[in-house]
Amino acid sequence: MDEEAQAIAARLVRRLKEYGAVLTVAESCTGGLLASTLTDIAGASQWFAQSWVTYSNESKTRELEVEANLLAEKGAVDATVAIQMAEGARKRSGADFAISITGIAGPKQDASMKPIGLVYVGIATKHWANAESIQMGGDRHENKRAFVQFALRTAIDCWDKAKVRKKEAVEKEVSAREEKERAETLLQQEKDLINAQAAQSAPWQDDSWKSESEDPKLDVDWNED
Repeated sequence: MDEEAQAIAARLVRRLKEYGAVLTVAESCTGGLLASTLTDIAGASQWFAQSWVTYSNESKTRELEVEANLLAEKGAVDATVAIQMAEGARKRSGADFAISITGIAGPKQDASMKPIGLVYVGIATKHWANAESIQMGGDRHENKRAFVQFALRTAIDCWDKAKVRKKEAVEKEVSAREEKERAETLLQQEKDLINAQAAQSAPWQDDSWKSESEDPKLDVDWNED
């Protein structure tokens, strides 16, 4: 058991449980090691949906809807492939959060001549997707363990950054709403002031004009000679 990976996984699980989120994973080069690490944690059925080990390119296309032409052009070890793997797993499982791993654990390079130890980790949610990569320098088993640790750390990092972005977006929305309300209040106050000034200067608000009969100077008896 990789105790370091278990400790990192526990940190991710705490975040999932806090928001009631469900996780799914799609792996290639790690062969299910990420899923095993996660499900070693008790109560995994509450937050872990299912997983895929899509080792061949054909399985990536068939199971996760990774574009075949992308695989033919870029190879399986690619950022966009990692993202499509994560998105495909999330959509098919209905999970909230997905992690994918595609890399070259060794001991041989693939046909693309990409270096041994290169790995891409994809992260996907309903609202965004991202991929990160790193180059490891161990043997096959060391790389597989390191890939899993990197995937878990990447998931935590993306989760925390997304949480910060969401908080900032909410704060921006609140600030914009408050600014709009202030502007509307000022506009209404200005309208009220204009109306009050207009009312004060209107003729019908001055001393009422007097009729002829009310003016003593005009009380003349027109019948007198």
